[in-house]
Amino acid sequence: MAERSAETLAGRTVAATPGLARRVRGLSDTAIAWLFIAPTILILLAINIFPLIWTVYLSFTNFRANQPGRPVEWIGTRNYERLLGSEDIWGYLQVTAHFVLWTMALQILIGFGLALLINRGFRGSAFWTTLILIPMMLSPAVVGTFWTYIYQPQTGIFSYILDFFAGTGPVDMIGSVHLAPWAIIIVDTWMWSPYIMLLCLAGLRSIPDYLYEAAEVDRANWLQKFWYITLPRVLPFLMLAVLFRGIENFKMFDMVVELTSGGPGSTTELASINLKREAFEKWRTGYSSAFAVILFVTVFGLANIYVRALNKVKT
Repeated sequence: MAERSAETLAGRTVAATPGLARRVRGLSDTAIAWLFIAPTILILLAINIFPLIWTVYLSFTNFRANQPGRPVEWIGTRNYERLLGSEDIWGYLQVTAHFVLWTMALQILIGFGLALLINRGFRGSAFWTTLILIPMMLSPAVVGTFWTYIYQPQTGIFSYILDFFAGTGPVDMIGSVHLAPWAIIIVDTWMWSPYIMLLCLAGLRSIPDYLYEAAEVDRANWLQKFWYITLPRVLPFLMLAVLFRGIENFKMFDMVVELTSGGPGSTTELASINLKREAFEKWRTGYSSAFAVILFVTVFGLANIYVRALNKVKT
């Protein structure tokens, strides 16, 4: 009796919406796919595409966000001309490039080295792998605050270690014009080398054992195995890690703000920090929008060139 009631209820439900059922049945696979994708595309347009277009528009104006009632004047490419002709902007870009290049070089060496070590599978390797991955799981702002205490010249452990091994006495890493950039590089390397290690370790674990066995038969030494087997197989993973970390390092902000706030002076003022000052301290919205567009085009262009090189690497 219960089954008949359920069948009757289902029949009534289908009969109540015959038009909707016919419409759904009449749609093609492509139309149904677009029906599911459309909400995501609308959200993407609202969150990403529209702000990008609006930023490009503002970059050609003298708009100030703190003066919404002020008439917006179209000034053409004047913001771009001022930016490209400013020595300060080129200085901030140079500081950013210095930061990106050194952090990537150190992270590749340390991360790849740790991956080779962990891949040997010694006793306790799982524990050490988990321990090494902890820094990359922390918030960059928390890491920056944490390292400000480590870098304290009188009470910080970093100054104590330097004094113990080199007899340098108290060292002010954050307050020194020459040492502050390296203080940031050390912290970023400490935090993100495990990320490089993780991707390289995935590449090492994907290498078939028979390749090394064949190399043993051919009496290849460890350097030949590394150069002709290990490195080519891990290179795509390593290049992918460099791409992700390079983009992230180029827009680094929160950790540097917590550590040095761009100081001393403008020694560690990255392009992202200067962009924030122009947009939300000086309220030069049109000018900062042009700066944001230049940074976006720079990162996008370099990433596009890099991806083409990555596609040519054979796994």
